[in-house]
Formats: sequence, structure tokens, C-alpha cells
Amino acid sequence: MKCLVTGAAGFIGSSLSEELIRLGHQVVGVDCFLDYYPRMFKEANLEQLRASSQFTLLEQSILEADLDSLLSGVEVVFHLAAQAGVRASWGKNFEIYTENNIRATQRLLEACKDIKLKKFIYASSSSVYGEVRSLPMKETDYPSPVSPYGVSKLAAEHLVYLYWKNFNIPTISLRYFTVFGPRQRPDMAFHKFLAASLMNKPIELYGSGEQTRDFTYIADIVRAHILAVESSAEGEVFNIGGGNRLNLASAIAVIEQIVGRKLTIATRPAQKGDASHTYADISKAANILGFQPMVSIREGLEREFVWLKNFWNKNKGKEDVYR
Repeated sequence: MKCLVTGAAGFIGSSLSEELIRLGHQVVGVDCFLDYYPRMFKEANLEQLRASSQFTLLEQSILEADLDSLLSGVEVVFHLAAQAGVRASWGKNFEIYTENNIRATQRLLEACKDIKLKKFIYASSSSVYGEVRSLPMKETDYPSPVSPYGVSKLAAEHLVYLYWKNFNIPTISLRYFTVFGPRQRPDMAFHKFLAASLMNKPIELYGSGEQTRDFTYIADIVRAHILAVESSAEGEVFNIGGGNRLNLASAIAVIEQIVGRKLTIATRPAQKGDASHTYADISKAANILGFQPMVSIREGLEREFVWLKNFWNKNKGKEDVYR
């Protein structure tokens, strides 16, 4: 197949693109290299992809691209491009989220109306749920996001649904739950914790450490995309969680075991927009897609630590990217 992957230079987009190529598909990647975090991380993500004749990268925004040309011959669209970050989505920054998460999604869907696609897979987020009354979170729960980022992801998810309902675009939305592993974004907790351990700096912990997350390893996320394409489901939303629900204090204890020493923790106030708990009910994804997470948090963190040490060895003297 010929696949379009938006956000192809990112953590998930580059990992997915490599798996698609391994499976024999052709990938057209699009990324506009937003400055949310340093470009050097995305360039590192692309090293293997750039060496493949099955991969083409276009550095442009969906908001400005010639989408008819971009979609020519494409059979599957994986729409992962978005402005990330719960904590950064407040105030004046919200315009960046409305443009890149909502309007870009609408523009891409509009361009897909008149072409024959096998699937349109949208990368949604557990942030659409907000603070729920009971766990685990089910797709039937009423979404009530507690951050502008969550609002933007939910709005785009609604757009995806209505373009299936009205124009028969074969869409599926996947609600990711806290993805981790090699190439994880530098603003995310596990990357920051592991990097702090390498720099012998304190870990910054926002809140009490009792907040919980359902941590999902990157390979499990990638496999969920492949299963979604292969399924007959359309117009559906699926939770994709890792079954690795831990509070942050316990996750730090696992990291201490991996790095082999006790870490200093600097406690910071809880941040607005951070949900207290997330935990995915994945029974729908299991029953319809055949999805089951396979990688434990310990194994996933060990792999991420090895990746980060290798990244550091290749980029010595660039520790200032974390400031």
C-alpha cells in the first residue's frame, strides 16, 4: 500500500513509518517541524527512514500543502500530526492548537472526501476524558477534557466521525494512553526522568506523585495502527492502553532500579490540565481489533534508557536542549 503519515518525524510517526516500511509498504511522510521541542530529536528519528527508498519526506504544513497532490495514490492515511502538550495549551498558545489540531484535521478530511481510502486513522488522546467518575475509562464515558489540548483533540475526533457519517470516509480514532519508549518526546515525564538521571540532576515531579497513568509502550501503539487498518471497523473510537497503570512515585522507583541508584526528587505544584488518573478499558479494542498490549513498563523503560544513552553518546555537549 501507499500510506500517508502526518507527523512522520515525531516519536510515534517515525516509529509507525518504519514498521510500515518493514511490512513492505510505501510511506509518504509529512512534517512541518513545529518548534515545540528541538528539531535535533526529530532529525534523529528520521535517520533510518531517510535511508529507505520506500520513504519520502515532505517538510510542509497540512495547512498549506497541496493535498490533492499529496494524497495521489494514497490508500491509507495515518493522521498523527498535532501540536502536543497539555500544560502549554493555555492562553495565547491555544491558537497554535486550534490551527494544527483542529483546522489541519478538517482540511485533510475535506481533501479525502472524493478519494477511495482503505482507512483514515486518527491519533486521539486519553486527554479527551478529563476527570472521570470511575475507572477504567470506557469509550462510552462522556468526554470532559480538563485542558485546551484535550479540547482540541476531542474537536478533531468529532470531525473525523462526522466525515465518516456524512462522506463515508472509513475512519477510526485511536485514543492513546501515555505513550513511552525509545524516541519519546523530551517534554514527557519518562524521558525527562531518565535524562535527569544521566545529568545527575533532580527529577521534577509535579504534584504528589500519587497521580496514575496507563503507560503504553510504543510498539504496542504501532501495532494498534496496523490492526486498525486490517479491521473492518469504521466510524469507531478505540482506547489503546498498555495495561501498565502505575502512580508516578512507583514509576520513579522502577527507574531507580534501572539506573542503579536513588534519584533526587524536586517536588513542584500540580499543573492545571493534568488529569489525576488515567486507565484504559481496552475490551473494545481487544474484541474488535484483536489488540492486546505486550510490553511491560519495566521492559519498556529499560529499552528507553538504552536508547537515550545511545542518543546522548551521539550528541555529547548538547545537554542544553533540556533547558
